[in-house]
Amino acid sequence: MPSYTELNNMKRTSLEQTIVINKIITMFYAEREKDYEFHGEFHDFWEFLYVDKGEIVVTADDTVHSLSQGSIIFHKPNEFHRFHAAKGTAPNFIVMTFDCDSQAMRRFDGQIIRLEDEERNLLAQIIAEGQNAFHYPFDHPLRRREDAPVGSEQVMQNYLEIFLIRLLRRNVFRDAPKGLSTIAREKRRDELTQQIIAYMEANVGQNLTVAGIADHFHISRTQVTEIFKDNTGHSMKEYFNKLKMERAKRYIREKTGSLTEIADMLGFSSIHAFSGTFKKWTGMSPSEYARSVIARV
Repeated sequence: MPSYTELNNMKRTSLEQTIVINKIITMFYAEREKDYEFHGEFHDFWEFLYVDKGEIVVTADDTVHSLSQGSIIFHKPNEFHRFHAAKGTAPNFIVMTFDCDSQAMRRFDGQIIRLEDEERNLLAQIIAEGQNAFHYPFDHPLRRREDAPVGSEQVMQNYLEIFLIRLLRRNVFRDAPKGLSTIAREKRRDELTQQIIAYMEANVGQNLTVAGIADHFHISRTQVTEIFKDNTGHSMKEYFNKLKMERAKRYIREKTGSLTEIADMLGFSSIHAFSGTFKKWTGMSPSEYARSVIARV
């Protein structure tokens, strides 16, 4: 058995830190009126802008980008950037600025990324922990709460670092768009994705197929599948089922009808098929959800 001295002299392994963020400058969740415009700035720290609702047109130095709901853009230090709401929409967005000297942050230079559900959840957790740690609405400089739960600032930091590392692991990076033709092509792909989502929402009670959607939008099945997956992180079938389940939860909360009637409204062949799909997506049966606290909030 090792002696006390031997144990104390055991080699320690230093943990590598891929991304470390120790200082936050600003953070906020904003709901703005239609035709909102931010005239621009540049600064010596990192910033990201996430579009939670609507569409935003961003100018970064001399390049213009169109960001739809679910997209995030990163601005490197000293990059001039400005943005405005597109098409007269009233956007909701998250902005965070922070210091980070980690080499890995260079991967985010000029990147526009479509977030997946887990990444959107991490953003929500960052904001929630920010509200625990600092007075809300957030000011500049941030004002610490006297009643902040233990470790709230560190938890927020950890969530932010995990969020960025997850993007690194997902390897979502690509060359930043450089020409107007690329910008126009990306905008068309984003617009098509939003049109497909709107079509799904309008026909949530039907049994849409990929082939049917492709025919409706006069585009090949292969191309529409690729575009939708790239922009949402989900297959069309997954996304459509997700919409059905979100609508089901709303119907249950609003007591729109019996569970059998809700199943029929959403195009399920039987209450059993509806219950199976609902439990797969939510972890609860429809009746359990109806009795749960979350359905009452």
